[in-house]
Amino acid sequence: MAVPMLDLVAQYQSIRDEVRAALEEVLESGRYIGGPKVSQCEQAVADYSGCRYGVGASSGTDAILNVLMSLGIGPGDEVITTPFTFFATVGCIVRVGAKPVFVDIDPKTYNMDPSAVAGAVTDRTRAIMPVHLFGQMAQMDPILEVAERRDLVVIEDAAQAMGAEQKGRRAGSVGRCGCFSFFPSKNLGGVGDGGMIVTNDEALARKCRIMRDHGAEPRYYHKYVGGNFRLDAIQAAVILVKLKYLEKWHAARQARAAYYDERFSGCEAITTPYVEPHNRMIYHQYVIRVRSDRSPVDRDAVASFLDEEQIGHAVYYPVPLHLQTCFADIGYKPGDFPHAEAAAREVLALPVYPELTREQQDKVVAAVTEVVGA
Repeated sequence: MAVPMLDLVAQYQSIRDEVRAALEEVLESGRYIGGPKVSQCEQAVADYSGCRYGVGASSGTDAILNVLMSLGIGPGDEVITTPFTFFATVGCIVRVGAKPVFVDIDPKTYNMDPSAVAGAVTDRTRAIMPVHLFGQMAQMDPILEVAERRDLVVIEDAAQAMGAEQKGRRAGSVGRCGCFSFFPSKNLGGVGDGGMIVTNDEALARKCRIMRDHGAEPRYYHKYVGGNFRLDAIQAAVILVKLKYLEKWHAARQARAAYYDERFSGCEAITTPYVEPHNRMIYHQYVIRVRSDRSPVDRDAVASFLDEEQIGHAVYYPVPLHLQTCFADIGYKPGDFPHAEAAAREVLALPVYPELTREQQDKVVAAVTEVVGA
């Protein structure tokens, strides 16, 4: 019995008729760029996230890029963020000419360590970009306190966390804005690339709408040098169908995570995900840590054994961003962020999607515990 890391075919089969009807509606309408489906999707995602405005984007990456451009962040500016995240977070900062300033992570949640943020602020800092990694929000209150005291913008990279909560606040609604991804593997994924900006700032929403269409308002009259950051109507239609099931899917992921927690309890070689008491975790990923100090094998050996057993898995992320070749000129070196570097060596994501069966989970647990000698 093979266990895939994710089974999008099974998900599609469960909503096949609704998705096909939505796609047919778009195709029959002839409105493939913009139009009512995009507007409906923007408002629905904004409402779900506890925000007033939604601005569709061509990807989660372009959502971040649009926000940075719309806020005027560029050369000479600094943005504080985490080195333990997907490339887009930092890639977008560099693309607008700004400098990423890293702080280390909390080794329990893998999110930005809020206690390190204040010490990273300089006269050039313009924004703080926490990442809500693996489906759990970063500790926002201390980050917001620093931002308010130093007059900084907080941009939430919530690409992995739509529906995650902290003290009753939804991801994306806490800072100036939040950026989501609809990449197919996300809890709410499209049938291609897509993303969304959510915000309660009317002026920012308006600027982002202008910037996503080459900075033009009206058409062919360009106030800014923007980009082609538009969300396709086909992606919007699929997202609208799937959004109705998102809470059900979150609950299914949480149930599967709870079963893993139970099965791995007592296994000293494995650290299971830690959820802050005031957080609602939506388990975009179920990430274990292979404790090299308590296991006869390392993370890579576990991954190799899972390959042999035809069990899907993934490493998020094998090289922290401060050590990536393309960012070498920023000036960081090995050892600068030890918690991020340790996580890069030890974390391993296991299957946790809603269609995952108990039998499949048992196979995953049996394989992991066998190889670590538990």
